[in-house]
Amino acid sequence: MPEAILHRRPLVADLLKGRDENLLVVTGLGTPTYDVAAAGDDPRTFFLWGAMGGATMIGLGLALAQPDRRVLVLAGDGEMLMSVGSLATVAMKRPANLAVVVLDNEHFGETGMQPTPTHAGVDLAGMAAAAGWPATFTARAETDVPRLVELARRTPGPVFAVAKIMAEKLPFVLPPKDGAYLKDRFRQAVLGKA
Repeated sequence: MPEAILHRRPLVADLLKGRDENLLVVTGLGTPTYDVAAAGDDPRTFFLWGAMGGATMIGLGLALAQPDRRVLVLAGDGEMLMSVGSLATVAMKRPANLAVVVLDNEHFGETGMQPTPTHAGVDLAGMAAAAGWPATFTARAETDVPRLVELARRTPGPVFAVAKIMAEKLPFVLPPKDGAYLKDRFRQAVLGKA
């Protein structure tokens, strides 16, 4: 397998560049949250500070509740491996407005950089395809980024993409941590003031 050369922060910035009011983002636990915060805080981002393994299912619920908006879930490989069952549920529900992008550095970044099963060759995009996702992709190089952005932002879904990124130690960029505040802020951004 070719070595990953993608840097996570510029990649996430590319995924969010030119974001309009119809793009809702859910971040998985840990570094995806820090990466999205580094690209700029936005009230239409639901940052998960806990609930490891829950990002895809939260994204599914949001996509079903908001069918006229694009929902982008950014998760790590550890998070996705913890919620492999969600692949079947999403494939069964088939929300056309949902995209999941896994930032796969092949390590558990939050617990000490132990190798994940993807380091040994487990193919998350292959698992999604086998579950019935109509659009899957693995990005490994800069030349893959435009297709990844197109899939994540515009391709009818559900879309499942893996971005093979370098295992980099980057400074934390922390969004707000108050769960009630984040929930209320996100709700207002999606539904307007009550």
